[in-house]
Amino acid sequence: MAEKATEETGLWKEASPQEASGLQDSLFSSESDNSLYFTYSGQSNTLEVRDLTYQVDTASQVPWFEQLAQFKIPWLSHGSQDSRELGIRNLSFKVRSGQMLAIIGSSGCGRVSLLDVITGRHHGGKMKSGSIWINRQPSTPQVVRKCVAHVRQHDQLLPNLTVRETLAFVAQMRLPRSFSKAQRDKRVEEVIAELRLRQCANTRVGNAYVRGVSGGERRRVSIGVQLLWNPGILILDEPTSGLDSFTAHNLVKTLSRLAKGNRLVLISLHQPRSDIFKLFDLVLLMTSGTTIYLGAAQHMVQYFTAIGYPCPRYSNPADFYVDLTSINRCSREQEMATREKAQSLAALFLEKVRGFDDFLWKAETKELDVGTCAASQTLLQDSGHLSILTEQPGAVQQFATLIRRQISNDFRDLPTLFIHGVEACLMSLIIGFLYYGHGDIKLSFMDMAALLFMIGALIPFNVILDVISKGHSERAMLYHELDDGLYTAGPYFFAKVLGELPEHCAYVIIYGMPIYWLANLRPGLERFLLYFLLVWLVVFCCRAMALAAAAMLPTFHMSSFFCNALYNSFYLTGGFMINLDNLWIAPSWIAKVSFLRWCFAGLMQVQFNGFLYTAQIGNVTFSVPGETIVSAMDLNSHPLYTIYLILVGISGGFLFLYYLSLRFIKQKSSQDW
Repeated sequence: MAEKATEETGLWKEASPQEASGLQDSLFSSESDNSLYFTYSGQSNTLEVRDLTYQVDTASQVPWFEQLAQFKIPWLSHGSQDSRELGIRNLSFKVRSGQMLAIIGSSGCGRVSLLDVITGRHHGGKMKSGSIWINRQPSTPQVVRKCVAHVRQHDQLLPNLTVRETLAFVAQMRLPRSFSKAQRDKRVEEVIAELRLRQCANTRVGNAYVRGVSGGERRRVSIGVQLLWNPGILILDEPTSGLDSFTAHNLVKTLSRLAKGNRLVLISLHQPRSDIFKLFDLVLLMTSGTTIYLGAAQHMVQYFTAIGYPCPRYSNPADFYVDLTSINRCSREQEMATREKAQSLAALFLEKVRGFDDFLWKAETKELDVGTCAASQTLLQDSGHLSILTEQPGAVQQFATLIRRQISNDFRDLPTLFIHGVEACLMSLIIGFLYYGHGDIKLSFMDMAALLFMIGALIPFNVILDVISKGHSERAMLYHELDDGLYTAGPYFFAKVLGELPEHCAYVIIYGMPIYWLANLRPGLERFLLYFLLVWLVVFCCRAMALAAAAMLPTFHMSSFFCNALYNSFYLTGGFMINLDNLWIAPSWIAKVSFLRWCFAGLMQVQFNGFLYTAQIGNVTFSVPGETIVSAMDLNSHPLYTIYLILVGISGGFLFLYYLSLRFIKQKSSQDW
């Protein structure tokens, strides 16, 4: 053994600098490395909850569209006595920097309600009594935004960006404008080092459909997004959900290391395994909104043993005591019995901690020995790593960052781009070859009108579903980023609209050009450009309508139904199915805002106006001015330049509706209700 050790030592000494550097990188990224690379050097933080009683309105947690599906009126069901219940009862605790508090308990114990109240996101609930203090100040939205970072349960990240790019884009939007590029890059590298992400820093984040980093690494990226601005208080909602036991253990080790970096870490979990339980400094065990135990994790077994509930040997204390305090709803009798037991345990704990300033149970033999890493301790120097949320980048810089992020993510999704390109090309070739081969024989008037109507009406329909699907896939991330104040609705609106223009232009070019030459439409550069601009505008109108629907309505199915209904209305009143003169008042008003009608009218004028059309009936051949044919269909009532302006106005109206939806409608996804 000694010889082997000597041999290995010799190999280490003889290793090349490159090999040594690689080994150092692997050690740098190892979970066994407990070094602190990114610490919080601001003032010590405290989070205190005093006698909190919180009432939950269960009706408000049901989406309005689901209530309508159950034949309930949403605004009447809110506030009814049947929908109200106490989610938290007389809860008090106090946590300081350097400590990690784990909130555990069975489903419905009040963990989610507590995190919502602390982070100020208790929509639909009401604080009946009590208060929350952060750094000896009453909690307000401004204080929460300045001191608290909230990591949600679900990862909301763009899948086609790498880990480093994801953090770099957030750093550009979150860090103060006074930070130079070198300072931002340094901050990103420090966060990557602290979260042990160096080995996957250049790997795509990925998601359920795009291959990328592992689930645990993706969760660390979500933590890193919040850690970039160096908050003093870090709150995580079920961070180990969906992870295997090994990955979950490594993640909680990372959180424990963050707490040792002079941060206050608060996490909620269901039933952590035993080695995860040992990493906690403090544990809050809840059931039905009441406190069963609050104190050091290492003293939890001692407390319950003292009151007559010892933990069996070789059992996980977290599992045993969560099961002990859970409410059994299998029968009415069992529910009443378990509820009475939980209430007695809660009353007993309140009696034992009465008069304690921090509301913690302490073992009699020694004082609570938990992490007390204060700002005065010797930590790695972190110059300029104060929690800074002032002087954030302005709207122009936010827009520039967002549009670069948008284009980078979209143009790396090569399979989707390829499918869209093939779709446009196939549609173009199918329509073009249908009208190809007539040579010098002119198409009949009806055949030509049908071709022009199909050009403006078929391909935009495919764009609608693509845009709505993409909008709803990004909706949850947008909701969280707007809620966190990462940027405002204005910069995102312009970045979204302008960032999709390159793909939009390529799509129209692939679709519009082959049809024009295959169908032998009127030659000439001017005619082609007028035709191309009309197709560009009608597809853009469809894109704007889909964006507005995706932001305005909460689900993909509702948005697609709305767009399909609106599109079919525009299609039927487009001037081809029925003459515009023959429409009664309601569809005639729809026709006035139908972009398909205006595109059809424009294409007819480009193709027929100024052209003497020759028609043959039997043996009789006669010539008809193109303007006469177009006027007979009531498509010549407006000059061509007016049609372009109307299409621009319709697209502008949909874009304005899209902006209003972003600005005033919370972009909640189904998982955020």
